[in-house]
Amino acid sequence: MTMVGNKTPEWNANAYWNGDNKALSHADFAGKWHMIYSYPFNFSGLCPTEIQGIQNLLDDFKAEGVEVIGASADSFLVHKKWFEDGVSFSCPITHPIIADTSHAFCKAFDILREDLGVAYRAMVLIDPEGTIRMHSVNDLGVSRSPEEMLRMTQAFVSGGLCPANWKKGEEFAG
Repeated sequence: MTMVGNKTPEWNANAYWNGDNKALSHADFAGKWHMIYSYPFNFSGLCPTEIQGIQNLLDDFKAEGVEVIGASADSFLVHKKWFEDGVSFSCPITHPIIADTSHAFCKAFDILREDLGVAYRAMVLIDPEGTIRMHSVNDLGVSRSPEEMLRMTQAFVSGGLCPANWKKGEEFAG
């Protein structure tokens, strides 16, 4: 069953954010567009390509008024080790990454692969009223395009009827 059109679940989680362990909740993002993306594993070959790509586009998301939140089932200490190893990323990761060791966050958004205890690759876009506008889930082995994630976000934020391959600044359909 889809989550699209439903209100965002209430959640509380700790996150790695600029080196610190920060408590976050759904209330911190109330009244704001926010995009949650999840990935399965720290210290993997695919995940840093997505995370770095999203970080590289962070200013573009912010220009749309959209907060970005990452999530995985790894712990804060594992996040800290990985994000600060000086090897995995070409620049600091400055958006929060939820450490969902209890799996409560992933279960709330129906993005947990329970047999492995990891998050699927997912994107959830939530509008300022707390309504889920997009809920997209991929299996573990195929990464997503951060540019497409931004394009989809821009399309939803625009409020227009956006045809396939629409880009910000283009005409709306109808």
